[in-house]
Amino acid sequence: MTFPPAPRRPRPRPGPRTRPRLIATDLDGTLLRDDKTVSARTVAALAAAEAAGVEVFFVTGRPARWMGVVSDHVHGHGLAICANGAVIADLRDGHRIVRVRPLERDDALATVHALRAAAPGVSFAVERTEGIHYEPDYPPFHHDPGATFAPAEKLLTDHNESFYDQPVLKLLAYHPDQDPDAFLALGRGAAGAHAEFTRSSPSALLEVSGRGVSKASTLAHACEERGIAPEEVVAFGDMPNDLEMLGWSGTSYAMANAHPAVLAATTHRTWTNEEDGVARIIEELLSR
Repeated sequence: MTFPPAPRRPRPRPGPRTRPRLIATDLDGTLLRDDKTVSARTVAALAAAEAAGVEVFFVTGRPARWMGVVSDHVHGHGLAICANGAVIADLRDGHRIVRVRPLERDDALATVHALRAAAPGVSFAVERTEGIHYEPDYPPFHHDPGATFAPAEKLLTDHNESFYDQPVLKLLAYHPDQDPDAFLALGRGAAGAHAEFTRSSPSALLEVSGRGVSKASTLAHACEERGIAPEEVVAFGDMPNDLEMLGWSGTSYAMANAHPAVLAATTHRTWTNEEDGVARIIEELLSR
């Protein structure tokens, strides 16, 4: 296979010689274009994979309610792994959540306290199964309608709130001044005993999940249920929240636009998300 020139970025390299049984792909910065659309070429490649008997799993940090962008392109099983592994959702059934791996409330509170002490100026949001709620100082990245604004401690413990009994999927921690990678290291050092820390934003925004919860661990469970071994999986990603999944999968592709840690950790490269990097590799895999 002949690849196009790729000046000033890693050159794509061909991957496995045999067709995989499952393809796991991140969305933002990976499968989706920068405008958050799915290209016609990618739509066709996803459909061709399923027609050839290769299962495709979308594996994303997005909550289930933000999966409309790919709902029309899910095939076969209809499932997606969301919230960095905290949720499996059925995109064919109104994004219904079929499995939850929560962040326990005590661990969430311990994380809030540890990060407040370690990084003054941090602000939090709490992602639950039916919506997200914010501290007043948290930046308005994606303020959902109906969100409650209160200190994180209150959002996590107030029995009078209608959402109190909803499981916590993720705690989001934002800092206006920290370097993103340094903030990730700081978070893990300060509260890594209570939760899993990762990041996917270009800003200093930590995504905090329950202990043992990651894209990789939830994907591994889904594959085990299907009798699919890691070496039969091809995965695509671009940011630190993809690292565990890419390391677990038998074959891993970093997007050309990926974070340096992803480029260093993966076995193969593909084109950028703007260049249909995932679709191009799927086409190549199906031609074997």
